[in-house]
Amino acid sequence: MTSNDEQPGQDTGAIELAHRLFDAARAGDLPLLRSYVDAGVPADLTNSAGDSLLMLAAYNGHAPVVDYLVGRGADVNALNDRGQSPLAGAVFKGYADVVRSLVAAGADAGAGQPSAIGAAGYFGRQDLLGLLRK
Repeated sequence: MTSNDEQPGQDTGAIELAHRLFDAARAGDLPLLRSYVDAGVPADLTNSAGDSLLMLAAYNGHAPVVDYLVGRGADVNALNDRGQSPLAGAVFKGYADVVRSLVAAGADAGAGQPSAIGAAGYFGRQDLLGLLRK
């Protein structure tokens, strides 16, 4: 028998773990993420909104986590369900170190809506626009 919140066949332990990993990406908890990704959790794991671990780490300014996930194969150009890229999220929040990491990893500054270039222009981030156009 299942509770009202569970669907038959749903693994609540896996769902709880996924939530924990998304929280770790937001918080920059590299040791926790490393332990699970190194054990086989996909580096491109996404939540119900299409936000990847990389997107959450980039949007919250955690360059070491971004670098680690990129090194483990995370897609730097994966868009979430709203068409946003990790690079545009980092530009929006003004995290130059994350922008540098993503650009170095091959992130497309023109991908998504708005693109990273569009976001930098709209918010007057000439410092970041210079990083995107190198």
